[in-house]
Amino acid sequence: MIGSILLPAPVPLPIHRISLWNRHSQPGSPRCSLSKQGHRFISTLIATNSEDISATHRLLRKFVASSSKHVALSTLSHLLSPTTSHIRLSSLALPLYLEISEASWFDWNSKLVADLVALLYKLERYDEAETLVTETVSKLGSRERDLCSFYSPLIHSLSKQKSERGVLVFVTKLKQVLLCSSFVYLKQQGYASMVDAFCSIGLPREAEELMEEMKELGLKLSKFEFRALVYSYGKSGCFSDMKRIIAQMDGMGLQLDTVGVNMVLNSFGSQYELSEMVSWLQKMKVSDVPFSIRTYNSVLNSCPTISHLLQDPKSLPLSLEELMGNLNENEAGLVKILVGSSVLEETMQWNPSELKLDLHGMHLSSAYVVILQWFHQLQCKLVAENRVLPAEITVVCGAGKHSVVRGESPVKGLIKEILLRVGCPLRIDRKNIGCFIGKGKNFMEWLSSYNATYIYMLNQERCYHNGLLQEAEYVQLS
Repeated sequence: MIGSILLPAPVPLPIHRISLWNRHSQPGSPRCSLSKQGHRFISTLIATNSEDISATHRLLRKFVASSSKHVALSTLSHLLSPTTSHIRLSSLALPLYLEISEASWFDWNSKLVADLVALLYKLERYDEAETLVTETVSKLGSRERDLCSFYSPLIHSLSKQKSERGVLVFVTKLKQVLLCSSFVYLKQQGYASMVDAFCSIGLPREAEELMEEMKELGLKLSKFEFRALVYSYGKSGCFSDMKRIIAQMDGMGLQLDTVGVNMVLNSFGSQYELSEMVSWLQKMKVSDVPFSIRTYNSVLNSCPTISHLLQDPKSLPLSLEELMGNLNENEAGLVKILVGSSVLEETMQWNPSELKLDLHGMHLSSAYVVILQWFHQLQCKLVAENRVLPAEITVVCGAGKHSVVRGESPVKGLIKEILLRVGCPLRIDRKNIGCFIGKGKNFMEWLSSYNATYIYMLNQERCYHNGLLQEAEYVQLS
């Protein structure tokens, strides 16, 4: 019985900071970040002697007894996450689940069991995983819908845990259920989940074979399956196959949307095929495919020069013009197309009382380019047109709740350094440390002199690095 499963053999774990943010919410897992109570619990777990199994049991039992449903399940979600790289923490997911299952508020959920089985497969604890599966299937009985609602999320979770063995085992089981079913929509959804799983674990050819089976069964292929296949071929470096599938989509009238093109860009970017990325951005522009923050992330993360510059924020170029001068031809072409899109406008909220720039969702490279783009655009639109800014200016970076190290936001640190170097009057908001705020009037005055002041500072830095600081005469442009 599942209740008889014991704690795993202790695995030594060094006491140091860990990543607690689950960037991928899985089926059955609460879509929320770890609470402060959950964070303290994890820290206590790490500090507990891994060889004292009884102490760990008591700690788990006490935590569940003193926690709300939300806190307990969100903490379990983090232990189940594919991003939790520490074996001991992952191995405690089953004992924590068993404690939670005894709580009065607990509602049994097959999707949560699927996440747990997937983790056990990743840890190669196959007997315990099979026990859970057997009990779940017994509980669900022979109801096709319920079995598919268990196997499909299970296959998805296994693919996210990169368990090829698990995916192959349960794809076989799901196909057995589907072949006996007369419900077309069950087959449609079931095959879609299998295609997606094969694509996720890097088996695009097997996924394409499943898509051929779908055709033979009279099932309709959707943009979902094609998009997954395009990305899988692309991430595998099989660009000729990726382009072949895209051509098939075009022939069927299934045009790639923003998400699909971002996958293509990400694929080319992983191999630094920058000229291909330039070509695809141009196609997006011509085809009126909207750009997104993820477009920025995919493209700019693939620019080696920008990645190199970001390693030393104190020496970063502080204007778009100087940044472009540091980039090679392809990188400059990519940035030029990006800054000509509407993404900046979409990240700004402008009303009579406040101008807000929201950098949420941006990687370091994107936040860097966008803040320079913002300075440039405000100069062009406001200073040149002699317009007045709202009373309050806000730049939202986030406080680091979702960062690799909780409470430390790389984007916030980067923006702070840039604002300090250019002398911008925005300061950290005392009420919300994830924001920089300032008065519109002060910001406008600074913006008017930003270009001249920056050139003056740049000349100082260049003279200093050339050993001429003592002799140079600095003339601030008026």
